[in-house]
Amino acid sequence: MKLLTNKHIIPLAFCVVSCSLFSVPVQAYPLDGYEDTGIRRTEGARLANEGVIRDSVRQVPGSLWSTAQVDIRLLDNKDFQVPAPDPALTKQLKKLLAGHLNEYGVVILDLTDMNNPRFAAHRGDYKQNVGSVGKILVALGMFQAMADVWPDDKKRIEVLKNTLVTADEFSQSDHHTIRVFDLKNKKLTRTKMKIGQQGSQYEFLDWMLSVSSNAAAAMNQRQAMLMNQYGQDFQPSETEIKRFFKETPSKEKTALFQKTFWEPVTRNGMDINNFRQGSFFTHGGKQRVNGGGNSYGTANEILKYLLKMEKGELVDEFSSRQLKRLLYLTERRIRYASSPALKNSAVYYKSGSLYKCKKEEGFKCSAYKGNVRNYMNSVAIIESPPEEGNLYYMVVVISNVLRKNSAVDHQTLGTRIHRLMQKAHPVKGQTK
Repeated sequence: MKLLTNKHIIPLAFCVVSCSLFSVPVQAYPLDGYEDTGIRRTEGARLANEGVIRDSVRQVPGSLWSTAQVDIRLLDNKDFQVPAPDPALTKQLKKLLAGHLNEYGVVILDLTDMNNPRFAAHRGDYKQNVGSVGKILVALGMFQAMADVWPDDKKRIEVLKNTLVTADEFSQSDHHTIRVFDLKNKKLTRTKMKIGQQGSQYEFLDWMLSVSSNAAAAMNQRQAMLMNQYGQDFQPSETEIKRFFKETPSKEKTALFQKTFWEPVTRNGMDINNFRQGSFFTHGGKQRVNGGGNSYGTANEILKYLLKMEKGELVDEFSSRQLKRLLYLTERRIRYASSPALKNSAVYYKSGSLYKCKKEEGFKCSAYKGNVRNYMNSVAIIESPPEEGNLYYMVVVISNVLRKNSAVDHQTLGTRIHRLMQKAHPVKGQTK
């Protein structure tokens, strides 16, 4: 295993997704997470929030929870099952989608009152490419591989913190940039990822789930496959890594990819026919490994992922807790998560988009506004503070509304769903 030492603490740069999977930066993991994880980006965000260094981003109250506060919440409710759809809530949901009922698949699970949970679904089995939402399956594959090789939690933390990952051709290419933090010079910058840039395994996971970096995602895919291949001898030298991917027959690499990213879906109680990541996230990765299938998801199946994570059953309790913290937003919020109504709430979030345009008289193509396809997908857990009713609910939104700005539409939907939750659970002194 290659270890991360002080000499490796250098500025790191990774890009966001390509134009076909366009994504605007958001960042995750609690701001106090640096000491526990070594994720330097969190330290930069913390210092910026405290005014020690300059930064244009300002944290909202819901992004300032501590690591201790960000935890899985259904450990004592492992027998919980999603109830039958609530007619009233389902009717309210459909009203929000009026005019586009055939272009959305949405589920809402309201767990604010665990004695009276509510569920609403509209086309929950509607399936499409969910774009960067598939990165939560890459994370699942990584944590499953770690658990299989190193059952001990402390060993897995050591692997996450101390494994040095060096970006190679698998990472190429993203054309977007992300913020990176130079610990020595206390400076936040943006730059593109280059071959040879380095970071810990924790940091690569953070970049993948926070800024939705395709480059980091592809490196995590490489790493998880190597964990399954080399086991206790992970991680091999860069020379051995290159040899393995060059000399191993294509069919064997495809089989290893599917063992790493498809089998964990089934092992963790989800249906591979309804949620699957079928390939690498970069051209460089696809050139070297054929994943062997398409990528897709449904709202119902993605909700299963969230529930299993909250129960501590996504691989195991350690993995579930780490995954939730990696999904916690601690910087500028986008799309569904950018709803002003959510500013005081903790938001655990992943989104993904895929849009395509063709020439059309009177229509101007722009980001998230395709007229051939306009996929937008949002996955969120919302937890509000006591003064806002301790709301606790999950939402999965899959849409394909052509010619409309889907990022704005998801933001608006986020506001309207939150208002429904507030109305159903008014705080003392308020009325429904």
